[in-house]
Amino acid sequence: MVIALVFPTAAILPAQQPKPSEYQVKAAYLYNFGRFVKWPAGIAAGKGDSFAVCVLGQDPFGSTLDSALAGEALDGKPVVIRRIARPQDAADCRILFVSSTEEHHLKEILAAIDQASVLTVSDIPGFSRRGGIIQFVAEGDRVRFEINLASAESARLVLSSELLKVAAAVRRSLRSGD
Repeated sequence: MVIALVFPTAAILPAQQPKPSEYQVKAAYLYNFGRFVKWPAGIAAGKGDSFAVCVLGQDPFGSTLDSALAGEALDGKPVVIRRIARPQDAADCRILFVSSTEEHHLKEILAAIDQASVLTVSDIPGFSRRGGIIQFVAEGDRVRFEINLASAESARLVLSSELLKVAAAVRRSLRSGD
């Protein structure tokens, strides 16, 4: 119930509608994460005249992300989707989805954007334990998420208490073993 209130686009659709795919739900979450995160004022202003949601590595969304976020705005700026090949290209991104194809490069990716105030999101197993900010996790047939609050604070991002309330887990340390 709380998830439906906080994330209305991720709510269960009426029975006559087909069930949304996993990546349709994840696309809705990416948009809604942007609504519940506050970026540092100087960083937010310096990232251009659009709100970039980026995908690093092989794109598991296909056209789903583009259609889900078409015409949307966040932080008063139009949302643009970018597919990038290198972590160095993520400096202008506000939200970065790290594809599971990049799992073996995760340490280098997170190091490359360490000072960029980018919200990192992935479905790589152990992502939040390894320093990512938000990790998608499966609970039965539902998509949920875990948050690494220490990583968010390190990136100078403020996550809304509403977002923290609906997370499946909130970690408070940068490394595993918390």
